[in-house]
Amino acid sequence: MSFSKDVKEELILVVPKSRHCVVAELAGVFMLQGLDSFRKKTEDHLNRKVFTLLKNVCNIGKDVIVISDDVFFETQKMLKLSEDGQIVDDIVIQQTCCKRAFIRGAFLVAGSISDPNKGYHFEIVCNIPQQAKLLQKAMKAFDVEAKIVKRTGKHVVYIKDGAQIVEILRVMEAAHSVMDLENIRVVKEVRGTINRKVNCETANIGKTVNAAVRQIEEINLINEKLGLENLPVQLQEIANIRLAYPDTPLADLGQLLDPPIGKSGVNHRFKKLAAIAKEL
Repeated sequence: MSFSKDVKEELILVVPKSRHCVVAELAGVFMLQGLDSFRKKTEDHLNRKVFTLLKNVCNIGKDVIVISDDVFFETQKMLKLSEDGQIVDDIVIQQTCCKRAFIRGAFLVAGSISDPNKGYHFEIVCNIPQQAKLLQKAMKAFDVEAKIVKRTGKHVVYIKDGAQIVEILRVMEAAHSVMDLENIRVVKEVRGTINRKVNCETANIGKTVNAAVRQIEEINLINEKLGLENLPVQLQEIANIRLAYPDTPLADLGQLLDPPIGKSGVNHRFKKLAAIAKEL
């Protein structure tokens, strides 16, 4: 199964304990998908959860498989949905626990999460801007900074930061998915750190090799045109050491001299050799 489907399978099993939270979750579901889609009970997991929640707040009986018109309108009134059923009154999600349930309900019917191994992207697709703004406001109560973008006539509430996606999963009470995502993030972070170090080390080795090649070319030119024996003693020493150790870093070359000198001293001598080679 996809990561998104795994998250939804987990959230379907989360049933609010309080009546007001049940109402809030149903409000999130019906606001984005509409009451008509759930008029008849089916084997769909989400549909079964919706009927379970309705049984907790409406007197529809355990064996009911079709919602009557009376229950239909009673539910719409209880959820504080607008006449067209597209927006929820703020009073339904006043409490923090109700905001959690509301976001969870909305995600179950219109949300998705990309495979975190490939990238971080969480979104809930809304029909109108008011729905998106209401969800954004609910998420902000948990310090989750979601953004809104218009896409093909819809209004999408989305999050692209890995840590923020972990937080919104925690808000919706998807504990197992939080652990799975955190594990993936840790592995990716470690792998990224290793890759950065390897790339940095490779770049440093490349610079060392290129510098050594250039220095050897300059030394060979001086030897051919002038003769190393005609150089000052200090420059003769560093030139001969470089020819003997062509791939050794500057700091290590300095330790091979007698007496040893630091990296800056070695670099200073090579600059003098470079100046001589340039004149030649």
